[in-house]
Amino acid sequence: MTKRVFIKTYGCQMNVYDSARMAELVAPLGYTPSETAKGADLVILNTCHIREKAAEKVFSELGGIRRLKDAKEKRGERMIVAVAGCVAQAEGAEIMRRAPFVDMVFGPQSYHRLPEMVARATRAAGPTGQARGLEAHGILETSFPAEAKFDHLPESAAATEVSALLTIQEGCDKFCTFCVVPYTRGAEFSRPAAQVIAEAGRLVAGGAREITLLGQNVNAYHGAAPDGGEWGLGDLLCALARIPGLDRLRYTTSHPRDVDDTLIAAHRDLPQLMPFLHLPVQSGSDRILLAMNRRHTADDYRRTVQKLRKARPDLAFSSDLIVGYPGESELDFRATLDLVAEIGFAQAYSFKYSPRPGTPASAERQLPEPVKAERLAALQSLLREQQRAFNGAAVGTTMPVLFERRGRHAGQLVGRSPWLHPVHADAEPDQIGALVPVRIVGVRSNSLTGIVDGLEAAAQ
Repeated sequence: MTKRVFIKTYGCQMNVYDSARMAELVAPLGYTPSETAKGADLVILNTCHIREKAAEKVFSELGGIRRLKDAKEKRGERMIVAVAGCVAQAEGAEIMRRAPFVDMVFGPQSYHRLPEMVARATRAAGPTGQARGLEAHGILETSFPAEAKFDHLPESAAATEVSALLTIQEGCDKFCTFCVVPYTRGAEFSRPAAQVIAEAGRLVAGGAREITLLGQNVNAYHGAAPDGGEWGLGDLLCALARIPGLDRLRYTTSHPRDVDDTLIAAHRDLPQLMPFLHLPVQSGSDRILLAMNRRHTADDYRRTVQKLRKARPDLAFSSDLIVGYPGESELDFRATLDLVAEIGFAQAYSFKYSPRPGTPASAERQLPEPVKAERLAALQSLLREQQRAFNGAAVGTTMPVLFERRGRHAGQLVGRSPWLHPVHADAEPDQIGALVPVRIVGVRSNSLTGIVDGLEAAAQ
């Protein structure tokens, strides 16, 4: 009998990739995807610990899941409930304590064991899903296994999406004082280059024309090379660019300290590497950057951007920025505004600092919330102005758009420009997956509107 699995994904693109792999792992057990938790036989919440109050949001979601599970059990049916991802890794024991109906809790380094865990949870439950036996209190898998997770995952299924995600690196050795990633994802690990190239080839064979390489510190990639040496990200990008049919490459998220000359040369030499780079700076104040343990200065960041722009003059940047970090003065904040004004970002993610349990900065004296809010508002006003200017500059230009899906309106498709703009244009459905010249005629709040090259003339 067919069983249904519902996976809710929180947070980053790496979680999106992980959720897709989880679905592949349970498919041989007879589980097919469900669009909703209602009626599902297996529910997995794949969590993220980056945002504020992440754990409480998970517990709130679990409240609704429990009601669905109880209703299913009253009908004599079973629902297995799992919490995965970074909240599970950081707070697994607390999840088990506060939500004892959860059958499985496992971190991002353990999900390759999902079929085994599902089998254990099934054996530990009676006909109506009531727990029994040695695992009556649930399965907790939050260790960092000695084996490489990717060596135990099945080959990924062929892509069905035009733009695909591919994780090449996990973990972080930087230990920024505000960040939980080293504690939830573990030490840096890079997949062997041959393994990445093979997966990319399968994705392209399945219809992907664009691949985004993922990693917590993706440009710290140092994977085993096919010849027995070691490759950095620049080397890997050059190899991937040789795959026939792979028209576009992107990567995220990067650290300024790991931008090396080979990677800069890849931006210069590879037409497949798109001219848009997410390069988090976090602050423009050297004093705050030191307190954050970022290990780069504001001038280091400026020099890196200058080198990249010299190599690829049309390169646009996005970034992450934190305001209100413990000890941040008005002068420190002004340094951040100055850096943002100087660099000019196409877009950016900006946040008020919020403590993450277990991180060094969480133990420091916190700034008042009104101060944080005022600074965030000022920063976001500047960033919105820059984004409007960047988007507005596209009007009147013609750019290649990779159409990915149908739009909201009949006859409309949505795609991405080389600079990651969402672009809406009227086009035939058979152009999904095609790179099409589009003349940009308008700007929306977060996207562009255009006319497929040639259609305007045909309509006149």
